[in-house]
Amino acid sequence: MKILRNLLIVAVAMLSAACGTTNTVPITGRKTNLLVGDAQILSLSTQQYQEYMKGAKLSSNQTNTAMVKRVGQRLATAVETFLKENGYANDLQYFKWEFNLVADNQANAFCMPGGKIVVYEGILPLTQNETGLAIVLGHEIAHAVAKHSAEQLSTQMRQQYAAQIGGGVLSAVAKSKGMGATASILDMAGQIGFKFANLKYSRDNETEADHLGVIFAAMAGYDPQQAIPFWQRMAQQSGNSKKSDLFSDHPSNEKRIAALEKIMPEALKYYKPQTATTTQTTTPAKKVTTASKKK
Repeated sequence: MKILRNLLIVAVAMLSAACGTTNTVPITGRKTNLLVGDAQILSLSTQQYQEYMKGAKLSSNQTNTAMVKRVGQRLATAVETFLKENGYANDLQYFKWEFNLVADNQANAFCMPGGKIVVYEGILPLTQNETGLAIVLGHEIAHAVAKHSAEQLSTQMRQQYAAQIGGGVLSAVAKSKGMGATASILDMAGQIGFKFANLKYSRDNETEADHLGVIFAAMAGYDPQQAIPFWQRMAQQSGNSKKSDLFSDHPSNEKRIAALEKIMPEALKYYKPQTATTTQTTTPAKKVTTASKKK
């Protein structure tokens, strides 16, 4: 057992060295522990974003492209004002907002750290107008503001540490007990356990992004209540509103709608209607393919 004790000492030392820094998510107040800094993850994400855009085809629809940029910038301005007024001014240096519409029929959008947001044309028939688009963009901006990518990367790093440590401990114990095959099985089981932890973890992030997103939309003068019909349309299009989300990294549409209804009174406190155009998309409504990389 001396070997096991020594390995545990090493484990404690490694985990202590990776204690990271504490981050507080705006509005929800949830505290997270990050092992990567804003500058580090911004550098990584910028490289990946540039690589993606090299292979992406930008939309040729100038009206819809202008709408995406207009709504995105309006949201970004409202969010930056809120962050400045609520003690998050230092975070603003890491946001380099960019909003692009790409020619892809998937009902999808995504955000990279630092505010690089891509909308697929296929989601426009479901957003229907500027307010619906604001719900989607608010959600994506929320991922950046809450630093979800840094949080996920930090979790994966800790899991890697744990896997390395656990593998060493299991091997030592197995060798002393003559259970080499059993140790391999246990190690595999540990990896599967991490996978399920990440699935639930990602659903929590998505729920938080929904929460922040409708508030951000409200701050920018868009009716947050329109999030409900948007997700109802998403549910109808995907046909999965009643399915379990156990094996998904996103909440079911049914659960998303229920959660949004619960926090809607909070979102409405931020809502100050503004005069804004509600440009209808020129993309015809049609059956679209749900993205493999969901929002």
